[in-house]
Amino acid sequence: MISSFFQHLLSLLLLSTFFFYLSTASTVKRPSNNSISALFVFGDSTVDPGNNNNLRTMVKSNFPPYGKDFVDHKPTGRFTNGRLATDFVASYAGIKDYVPAYLDPTLSTEELKTGVSFASANSGYDPLTPRLSNVISLPKQLEYFGELKERLEAAMGKQKTDEIVKKAVYLVSAGTNDFIVNYYALPIRSTIYTMPQYQQFLLQNTKQFIQGLVNQGARRIVVIGLPPMGCLPIVITLNSGTINRNCIDSELTVANDYNQMLQKELQAMQSQLAHQNVAIYYVDIYTPMMDMIRNPQKYGFEQSNIGCCGTGLLEETIMCNPRSTVCSDASKYVFWDSVHPTEKGYYLIFESLRPVVDSIIKS
Repeated sequence: MISSFFQHLLSLLLLSTFFFYLSTASTVKRPSNNSISALFVFGDSTVDPGNNNNLRTMVKSNFPPYGKDFVDHKPTGRFTNGRLATDFVASYAGIKDYVPAYLDPTLSTEELKTGVSFASANSGYDPLTPRLSNVISLPKQLEYFGELKERLEAAMGKQKTDEIVKKAVYLVSAGTNDFIVNYYALPIRSTIYTMPQYQQFLLQNTKQFIQGLVNQGARRIVVIGLPPMGCLPIVITLNSGTINRNCIDSELTVANDYNQMLQKELQAMQSQLAHQNVAIYYVDIYTPMMDMIRNPQKYGFEQSNIGCCGTGLLEETIMCNPRSTVCSDASKYVFWDSVHPTEKGYYLIFESLRPVVDSIIKS
């Protein structure tokens, strides 16, 4: 009787694991009537597949145990154990299995024309944020996109390049470093701005960046909101230590308020740019991440307030390294290190992006 029960339980566990990896496989079927030519990505470590590998900065992840569950267990520079949400988006849209880093010197014209990521870990909307760790600012990322267009025009002509640019999707994910590093941790901006003033400052920079994308030809722009910053393991550790592992309410409020303001600003921009056939989409990742963190068992997680790497309390980038201890099953953790989600966490974030991708495909 007991043996039969455990055999049945083991079968269920194996089936659930099989279906999870089946659903997240890179061979996700391309939706019909796809009208997306490419995926171009801008932002920070949440969408950086390895641009920082080619920079003189300490903010890198091109070493184990990063990439532990990626193809061939290869550390690519992605700040997780496997794929990012943008990899799942590209695969789902039938564009490519993985979004490469623009600064990868081996990229072919085929890779360039179907999309790359210009994102750089530790970057942000505040121009001071990327300077703190010598990474790529958002304006520089936009310059790189202009450079990419020139390379495509030289290879395939202006008409084909313009068609790719027009039908591409542009995804932007940034802002967390501005608050966590620039305002709270150091703190630098807090001596100049009140929190409401800083939020408005970032919103203005965000709008300026989006307008820059439009000026470069972007017509379908996806903007990712802030995550629940107060629940990141590193934020919990720095504010309340290692025993009381509750989320920090004040930082949750800041993120939630900012997201609401961001939505309103994007709606206003959408109205102003409608005559140019520009569509701006806001994606809420705060809500699904909060649900993962507060109801981990619902998604098969066992840990939601520490990372898989090391103690899970403070480790990220060089502190999560080949000498670090690593949990045996990253799919049981919401977070890979003290800041970034696991591949499974990113897949669930992708699920929040999927309706937007479907909407763009049908438009």
